[in-house]
Amino acid sequence: MITSGVFDYVNVMGKAADGAWLRNEAISHNIANADTPHYKRQDVSFEAELKHALRESKYVSLDEKVKNLNKDNRLSHVEPRVYTDYAGFSYRLDGNNVDIDNENVELASNQIKYNAIVQSIDQEFKNLRTVIK
Repeated sequence: MITSGVFDYVNVMGKAADGAWLRNEAISHNIANADTPHYKRQDVSFEAELKHALRESKYVSLDEKVKNLNKDNRLSHVEPRVYTDYAGFSYRLDGNNVDIDNENVELASNQIKYNAIVQSIDQEFKNLRTVIK
């Protein structure tokens, strides 16, 4: 098997798209439960884990970091995870800590991020098609 590394960036961006998709679902759940007593908002941890995984390869270019992340199979350990945000905090009497305005802003921001990731993946495949021709 030839390991050319052609899909290294696509693999990382695919993981990022998965994280953004999961965050979109968490935000949607937050919005749906904005009036549910004692509901605590959910969020997704992904960017910090990816940044940590990329930092393990110090003093090399981003291309090398992405290559090492794929080569050493460390990318499979970078998974988005849902967590309860500010579980002990509530500014409402019913125990809910969801701010609907904040959630709508987060949803819009996350959708922009997700669309940018998908466009980047699409551009990578366009580049590959150009090289193949």
